[in-house]
Amino acid sequence: MIRFAREEDLPQLLEIYGPYVLKTTATFEYDVPCRREFARRFQTITEQFPWLVWEEEGRILGYAYASLPFTRPAYAWCAEPTVYLRPEAWGRGIAEALYAALEKILKAQGYQVLYALVCGENRQSLRFHEKMGYRLRAELPDCGWKFDRWLGLCWLEKRLDSVKSPSAFPAAWRKVVQDAQNFPDILDNLSLF
Repeated sequence: MIRFAREEDLPQLLEIYGPYVLKTTATFEYDVPCRREFARRFQTITEQFPWLVWEEEGRILGYAYASLPFTRPAYAWCAEPTVYLRPEAWGRGIAEALYAALEKILKAQGYQVLYALVCGENRQSLRFHEKMGYRLRAELPDCGWKFDRWLGLCWLEKRLDSVKSPSAFPAAWRKVVQDAQNFPDILDNLSLF
């Protein structure tokens, strides 16, 4: 089941994220954030963007959210989605479902361009993003240092809408989903399963 993340989910979300920091190049972060820092990030992100979780029998198997890839106002129509799963959730279509729901909300908010920064050696994530409609726009070789080696990044892009002249800045997600009242309609229209 996909639902909006809540503050009480944060320990499970951090439990999912921690191994990515410590054991993978999926994130270039070195240290697992403490609970207080993770809660601060959650609060900051969810002011504007949805944070979705996939839950089964009370256990969160994965989550997805978006954030701003740039801070200048001219980039306000760009978003950067992110997804993390527990290993037992890989290959079940959960990441695709979370991204599809997230993208539907982002488009309704008014976002037009999505960016994903993926480590060049993370072939699984590159294939996932390609399957989701992202296209390679730039390669940044040897720009990150982790696990005693240089790592490159692939900059991927997806257009949610033809780029048009915006009439307003993107709305906060809560306005779009009316505090989750029409969220089931958003999911129904996705034909996920």
